Amino acid sequence: MSDNTSTPVARRSFLAHLGAGISVAGVSLAAGAPQAAAQSSTAGSRFQPPRHTQDDWMDQLPGKHRLVFDATEAPNFGAALLYANNFYVASESGYGLKDADTAVIVIARHFATPFAYKDTMWAKYGAILTGVTKLSDPKTKQPPTINLYNAAGYDDLPSLGTTVDTVVKRGVHFGVCQMATTFFSGMLAKATGGNADAIYKELVANLVPNAHMVPAGIIAVNRAQERGYSLVTPI
Repeated sequence: MSDNTSTPVARRSFLAHLGAGISVAGVSLAAGAPQAAAQSSTAGSRFQPPRHTQDDWMDQLPGKHRLVFDATEAPNFGAALLYANNFYVASESGYGLKDADTAVIVIARHFATPFAYKDTMWAKYGAILTGVTKLSDPKTKQPPTINLYNAAGYDDLPSLGTTVDTVVKRGVHFGVCQMATTFFSGMLAKATGGNADAIYKELVANLVPNAHMVPAGIIAVNRAQERGYSLVTPI
């Protein structure tokens, strides 16, 4: 499969697929805001979000300080790795903290999701995935056959050489968008003539270390903040 196969179509399809859900959510929030405000005013108490067991892993990470990165595109994901590592380094040099004193989560969603997949998935599906990530291998100028954000020698990427393994060793965890992974499974199945369910299971079985499949990346961003994580949108 070449790098140019139905790339615009795949991206538009993905955006349309998620855009519909976002529009519905936007209407719901707008419609519910006055009622929620009235209830809060009547009760006279501070809003407390409910807790869901699916998100308990966020509380199980050790750390006195909590930070979450929202990565939606290839450059964002690389920047998130760099900034996460900087957070650990500066916490130690400036405050005398150890890695275990900091809890950091990187949410890989939208077009950043494939960078939470291991090299084996990139070796098999890299040409197709590059159609949406838009990140070719700067050394070969071809679709990558490895996860570029977990490979040495790519200091010219936004991560400046900081890899997935680098931050995993410090304690970073990843929230991987199930909604996007489901979409990519269907896209890969169509391109290869494979089975979408089988490819989905294959992708889930080949996530990077410290990865947690979440129902949707945007939900994980919300839940992390509700559990005390400060949000960073890397650029």
